[in-house]
Amino acid sequence: MFGIIVSAFMLTFGIFLKLTKNPGFAQNKKLAWVFIGIGAISLVFKIINYK
Repeated sequence: MFGIIVSAFMLTFGIFLKLTKNPGFAQNKKLAWVFIGIGAISLVFKIINYK
């Protein structure tokens, strides 16, 4: 359950980085796709393997 929450947070944080207009996060725009990818893939596999 904890892994699903962490994966969802990573996905949400990646989307936040992609959509934000805050200049403080401007240097982290390239990391947005990394967070989105890792968060989405791990979330899918955690949901598939959830028992």
